[in-house]
Amino acid sequence: MKRFVALLALLLAMTTAAMALNPNEILSDPVLEARARDISSGLRCLVCQNQSIEDSNADLARDLRIIVRERLVAGDTDDQVREYLVARYGEFVLLQPVFALHTLILWIAAPILLIAGIVAVFIGVRRRRPAAPTGITAEEQAALDRLERE
Repeated sequence: MKRFVALLALLLAMTTAAMALNPNEILSDPVLEARARDISSGLRCLVCQNQSIEDSNADLARDLRIIVRERLVAGDTDDQVREYLVARYGEFVLLQPVFALHTLILWIAAPILLIAGIVAVFIGVRRRRPAAPTGITAEEQAALDRLERE
């Protein structure tokens, strides 16, 4: 029964992704359609935010897919289509942030935080380590001798 439910869930997930692209959006030129799908897979759905516009059923994603195809039919290159959408919607529309000076913090923050965390754990472990015995005093030695005699 569990396998049936898992299979059903998988099939439903596959059909919703396949239904995102409407048949009337598909270009007749297979080369342009392949370029449109490639561009669309790198653009973020501004409604869903963690899906590409290629996979989203949102109305705004549909509008963006149509814009991509219109720009390609008009003769724009892939980069020109992306630049047009970034100019209109901002860099958030890109699923992969660009590597530039203003996005440098996005690229270096994770490694810096990882290194800082490792250093903090290392320092914490070293501080918790018990100190090595330094030897015993004469009074403690005398107490031990008394205990041994008794």
